[in-house]
Amino acid sequence: MEIHGRSGEHDRRIRLPGTTNLRDLGGYPTTDGQTVRWRTLLRSDALHWLDDSGRALLAGVGLRTVIDLRTAEEASAAPSALHRSGLRILHVPLFSTSAIGGLPPDLAALYSYMIDECGASIAEAVGRLCAGDALPGLIHCTAGKDRTGLVAALILEVIGVPDEIIVADYAMSDGHLDPGAAGVISRIRTVSGAGQWLDLAALGAQPRIIRSALARVREQAGSVTGYLRRHGLTRSDIDSLRAALVGPPAASPQLGTYRT
Repeated sequence: MEIHGRSGEHDRRIRLPGTTNLRDLGGYPTTDGQTVRWRTLLRSDALHWLDDSGRALLAGVGLRTVIDLRTAEEASAAPSALHRSGLRILHVPLFSTSAIGGLPPDLAALYSYMIDECGASIAEAVGRLCAGDALPGLIHCTAGKDRTGLVAALILEVIGVPDEIIVADYAMSDGHLDPGAAGVISRIRTVSGAGQWLDLAALGAQPRIIRSALARVREQAGSVTGYLRRHGLTRSDIDSLRAALVGPPAASPQLGTYRT
């Protein structure tokens, strides 16, 4: 059965038991009139509570690669339920467990820190999806908002998705991680080791945060492409990623039996 949103269009949020913020990055238009392919790149919060039905549904999209952006401590405390599934699970922590204590408490400053200090890890995460056999892929962290949100935003930008759509995609996490949902925040804190920083990060996904992040990347390197190349990707990598993710406009597909 198809997954529908309020407008009757397919809902990019995948309501999969064990996740709160699993979404499809497909369907977005690019500046040259094409569209990001559906069911080719997903973004999510942690995957440790997936059950057999969730694993089966993700297998049904032909998922090949999972990029785990969490710290070693997070990954150890909440091992992915996709281990031993035959998928390529790649651990690419954006920052180390030891760095968490020194992370800035302000969310905008946290993004500046990631852009300034974690460029090599960001480029590695993106680069892992550039290989010819990497997609369909999924990127995730613990909440699926900040680390995942930044990497997803840079991928969308570099393949030609306009900023206003990138900002809207980022802001979707706001409704999925409502600060009033104490159970969600408690669950995330339990496995993250991130303490008070995570409380701040879970408060929302304000559009100004990702707008400022994109501006900072461009200030540093002239463009998102320039930033990723500065940190190790090649033009060929980026071209390959775009070719794999972007194509002529197409209807969104069916996925499983979950609906909004």
